[in-house]
Amino acid sequence: MQFGVNLIKPGISYFHVADRIESQIIEQGAKPSFPVNISKNEIAAHYSPNYDDNTIFKKGDLIKLDVGSHVDGYIADVAITLEIGSNKHTELIKASSEALDNAIDIIKPGIAVSEIGNIIDSTIKSYNFNPINNLTGHSLDRYELHSGVSIPNVANTINKKKLKYGDAIAIEPFSTIGDGHVISGDGSNIYLIKSLIKSRLIREKKLKILFENMKNRFGTLPFAQRWCKNMTNNVDISLKKLSFFGIIKQYSQLVEQGKSVVSQKEHTVLVIEGGCEVITRI
Repeated sequence: MQFGVNLIKPGISYFHVADRIESQIIEQGAKPSFPVNISKNEIAAHYSPNYDDNTIFKKGDLIKLDVGSHVDGYIADVAITLEIGSNKHTELIKASSEALDNAIDIIKPGIAVSEIGNIIDSTIKSYNFNPINNLTGHSLDRYELHSGVSIPNVANTINKKKLKYGDAIAIEPFSTIGDGHVISGDGSNIYLIKSLIKSRLIREKKLKILFENMKNRFGTLPFAQRWCKNMTNNVDISLKKLSFFGIIKQYSQLVEQGKSVVSQKEHTVLVIEGGCEVITRI
């Protein structure tokens, strides 16, 4: 994460930063657990550059940098928001960061996820911003990025789920100056294998080979369009065909519905006796 933050400057391309971060993860002996997300301004999450992406960072951009790695399927997920060359949104960034810190402070075995949502909600609103009501943190299992338990970012009295010793949890408060709701936008260049059964529909030999390579390389974890470039010719067409058959899915960009800027801060924690251990602290 810190390596990536140091790369981000006006005029530098998104692709350069994502590619360098992912290469650094591999050099350190791990693998990316999902493509590096670089989401600007009103895009809360789920944008990753494609292989010929010329998008560059610009002064005033509010960037969410979301990075994941894994070793033998054990995942760490971390995100940070930075404002490039200006300080217009300092308080918005601080709101997400403090909400995360306050949530971490109360996590322990037996804590209800609703309590975590309550403290995130109240912290962000104390800054006169709104949390994103339809984005959540999530539990992590081996080779499974979102494994079933959702950690709300808003006040919640319905969810009675409690955390237990040994749980791995990604906590990620999102704050915005808008109403606090995201909608689906354009494609993200991030994909996930959706159905192995439907892969029987593939008739083209080259497409079968591509899918087998994708299945063997990515398994149950998200992958990037750019990661498939050297697997086949006309990668975009191949991905569209696999998406059409429902074999893979492309994530949508998640955009604040009023086009208001969004900040995010995230850590992965392990629930331990009497509290939690932050494994992604930088």
